[in-house]
Amino acid sequence: MKHAFGCVVSDAGPLIGLAIVNALPWLQEMFSSVLIPKTVATELCFESDLPGAKALALTQEQGWLQVRPVGDVPAHLLALVDQGEAEAIALAKQEGLPLLIDEYRGRMAARSEAVSVFGTGAVLVRAKEKQLIPLVGPYLDALTKAHYRISERLKVEILVRAGELGA
Repeated sequence: MKHAFGCVVSDAGPLIGLAIVNALPWLQEMFSSVLIPKTVATELCFESDLPGAKALALTQEQGWLQVRPVGDVPAHLLALVDQGEAEAIALAKQEGLPLLIDEYRGRMAARSEAVSVFGTGAVLVRAKEKQLIPLVGPYLDALTKAHYRISERLKVEILVRAGELGA
């Protein structure tokens, strides 16, 4: 299977959100694998009954979601973001891969480390472009209903990029 975007590193938030809205199957079509540091794996709570945990555990068992060791995590990152985000940024930098992360401070910290970032919204837009999903809007609605925080401004921006709302 040819994957559109290769390998990526991810923070916990986007994976949990996408798992909750049953988006992992097409996410697996987009990326050959997703690398996560150990702290992010812990945050995903594979063994729990939390929403999305079972689907994420299955992707790890299948080898698509892979836990990777992280070298040094700079202290200045730990002063800016939580441990999982800091490790994800360090892993993305270490591997020379883009980072899937939604949290604003985490995105800014990653950019300060010259790590390319993108968020759940960009994944949804790309999935529509690749015809893996027909519309982005229902996924944004489902994420909101699942208490995944997405500002109204960002929702509008994503829907405009997806061609589902006029600019």
